[in-house]
Amino acid sequence: MTITAKRWITLSSAILTFSACASDTNNYSGSGSISQGAAKTIEANIFECENSRSRVAGIGEITDSEGKVWTVPAENNFASAPKAVDLYEECAGITPKSIAEVDQGSVPVVVVDPDGQEITGYIFADNYFELYINGALIAVDSVPFTPFNSSIVKFKVSKPYTIAVKVIDWEENLGLGSEDNRGKAFHPGDGGFIASFSDGTVTNADWQAQTFYTSPIYEPSCLKEVNDQRLSDGCTTEGTNNGQDAYAVHWQIPSDWMAQGFDSTSWPKASLYTEDEIGVNNKKAYMNFIDKFSGAGASFIWSTNVVLDNEVLLIYEVK
Repeated sequence: MTITAKRWITLSSAILTFSACASDTNNYSGSGSISQGAAKTIEANIFECENSRSRVAGIGEITDSEGKVWTVPAENNFASAPKAVDLYEECAGITPKSIAEVDQGSVPVVVVDPDGQEITGYIFADNYFELYINGALIAVDSVPFTPFNSSIVKFKVSKPYTIAVKVIDWEENLGLGSEDNRGKAFHPGDGGFIASFSDGTVTNADWQAQTFYTSPIYEPSCLKEVNDQRLSDGCTTEGTNNGQDAYAVHWQIPSDWMAQGFDSTSWPKASLYTEDEIGVNNKKAYMNFIDKFSGAGASFIWSTNVVLDNEVLLIYEVK
């Protein structure tokens, strides 16, 4: 096959780019898989907001340096799973000023154990959650990205039982862990999850939190792994206008991670964050029900990096 001068330049450029990428990823010694650059969009937007404004919640796929394809920001059940009942959700026009205005009696009860205790849960997630009880998918967030909403769920279960939650900090720039925000085209967003339950269970430092997708990363050597902690605290969290070549790190999620009895003993404890750090003081979806969140003794939790870690699994055993 004859290679024209123009095609040779294109091939040479691709080889140089790959070599630079390979050189950078050689500086990474962790257990994850590295991808670089933007993902291919496979779903342009999975959510339409009728009564307010929302960020585009797309889904993409990206191939890592070894040829494995990953879904970003994460595989999820938004399209098929039952949605949690909204405490506050602007897109649906649900905007009560307090819990007193919420018809809690109309919330459906998901039966895990027929002879179990009926439990009510109050949840605020930045941005999206999927809640499992003993492996059963109870509900998913009704809004994957923005505007910020809060949720109420009910389930019947016997103790002891396992709470497992997938939380996703959604991204506008798919595969790059960032969004157009605060004057930067590639600004990394932050996450956060808080919940309380009527049996006294609250999110706190006794929960476990493991990250499975971290981005944007501009120098893979900033990533460390210590005692099964996937640490990105040495990486920059500053926004930029030139983040199109950022790296991402992906870890394979165990298929039975949500099941009761799953061995998560090596997972790190959840990190705690204040309301100021998460930035909820101006969010009515949280503040209108604060008595069910921090007022009930719950704390915001995430992995060790609430900015760069975009897909986190949470586990807690209720005794």
